[in-house]
Amino acid sequence: MNDAKEPSSSNSNFSNEFQSSQQMDWLRVQDSLKGKLITEDDFKWRLPTREKEGSCEILKYVGGVDLSFSKDDSSIACGTLVVLDLATHKVVYEDSSIVRLHIPYLPGFLAFREAPVLLELLDKMKNNAHCFYPQLLMVDGNGLLHPRGKFCFGLACHIGVLADLPTVGVGKNLHHVDGLTQSTVRELLQAAGSPEHVLPLIGDSGCTWGAAMRSSEGSLKPIFISVGHRISLATAIEIVRMTCRFRVPEPIRQADIRSRERLRNNQ
Repeated sequence: MNDAKEPSSSNSNFSNEFQSSQQMDWLRVQDSLKGKLITEDDFKWRLPTREKEGSCEILKYVGGVDLSFSKDDSSIACGTLVVLDLATHKVVYEDSSIVRLHIPYLPGFLAFREAPVLLELLDKMKNNAHCFYPQLLMVDGNGLLHPRGKFCFGLACHIGVLADLPTVGVGKNLHHVDGLTQSTVRELLQAAGSPEHVLPLIGDSGCTWGAAMRSSEGSLKPIFISVGHRISLATAIEIVRMTCRFRVPEPIRQADIRSRERLRNNQ
């Protein structure tokens, strides 16, 4: 005999009302953050490939953040921050934190679940005045390239605004955005022929949301680049090119490797 009770309609209605209320609160927060969003180059360093302008320092330390989840319990996650020396691609700093996430995942609002863990790692490094604090951060997730379009933005924007740090969003998948689909973009890239071809992601509205790029010769799947904060799309693409040894930019790849390893060792 099964004594398990079916969820009552009143409980279901309460859950739906709670989620709806939560989403409205989060939309208000995002509206506030969007007012602070900067989508052009706004930094005091320059890329090594560009001509020297005054006494501007060269971009040297590039960070990457990623969150990995336990296979046994999806509420257990490991957030990892790494910093690479851009010239050597060697990791000069790493830190991670295993946490239990209490905020549920709601489609379109991933940042409210994941950003606090990653921001805490950045705050810890900044408060310690660490000499390798990143000049730019690459995030495993989207920036302006968001399924809800102009009404929301992704994890890279959220972290960038709250940390006041130039950020680039790099996604491995493309959800339907303004008429853009992953299958259509892949077909266009394959037709272009070039292994490192970059395709601007221009939606039906005429808005450029980001760019798709086949980042290495051995990679058939593109990555999806978008502005996070305080950086232009052109500069974001250039930095992604400089940091890709494989399909995914090295700062994000190293953060992913280390977060997965930390979870395995913790089990």
